[in-house]
Amino acid sequence: MTPAAGRQPLSSAERDEIGLAFVAEMYGVQADQLATRLRLTGRQARALAASWAARGLADEAVLSPGQPWIWLTRTGLQWCGARYSAAPPALPRLAHIRAATEVRLALEAAPGYHDSAAYWRSERRLRSRLGGRLGVRDHLPDAEVHWPDAAPVAWAGECWAVEVELTAKTVARTAAIMRELLVRTGDYGCPVAEARVAGQPPRHARVLYVCSPAATSPVYRAAERLGRLAARVEIRGLPAGAYLPVPRRRAAARAGPAGQSPPAGPGPARPAPGGSPRARR
Repeated sequence: MTPAAGRQPLSSAERDEIGLAFVAEMYGVQADQLATRLRLTGRQARALAASWAARGLADEAVLSPGQPWIWLTRTGLQWCGARYSAAPPALPRLAHIRAATEVRLALEAAPGYHDSAAYWRSERRLRSRLGGRLGVRDHLPDAEVHWPDAAPVAWAGECWAVEVELTAKTVARTAAIMRELLVRTGDYGCPVAEARVAGQPPRHARVLYVCSPAATSPVYRAAERLGRLAARVEIRGLPAGAYLPVPRRRAAARAGPAGQSPPAGPGPARPAPGGSPRARR
């Protein structure tokens, strides 16, 4: 990968500021994702991660198939002002973290996002606001996307909830999550009485579901249960880079007659039943 055409390479200070905050917000990222975010080559991204490790700001290790994972130490988190626990990303969540990070990168590369000064509010940031006070019946989205009031887009001023679905939940559970996100009125961390207030505008103008092929059908079926609320659900396919590589032995076992693995990744994206096209990019 090379720096995006027409955009100036980042300075060393900017790489530290943007890159460390990005890694902190996502729990950890793989080296190729850091390269994409900072417009670096793969070699440059790995060298940057090594320099962070030498300065005590980050650790890196191979935790899954694919490229090494990078996460921040306590010193790195303090450097960027993040009040998170210093720990490597949880192994059972690596596939989901990879997918959520790819969704963020794809959204940030979409036309209008940069010019709108839109921003991604990560699940880690939302969780930190709760301070462990998430109710057993509450659901925390994988992220929020905020569009400032002055953004030059039709959805200026909106806040979107983002759900990244790699595996299928039951239709009933998915519909309950959709409804909860769509009727919520208060910010995360607000008093319980303010979370859902009748007559107040909803916090999330829409819910963006980004799904693997396996999860797509249950999500559509869940949206169909929402009635008029379904107009505020958008359903998209995961970016091709969202998936962890298949280990070589498993890939060989799944290979077709010509010795090639079946293609991975989502099919064409479609809106939810009754969904408005204005948020499509």
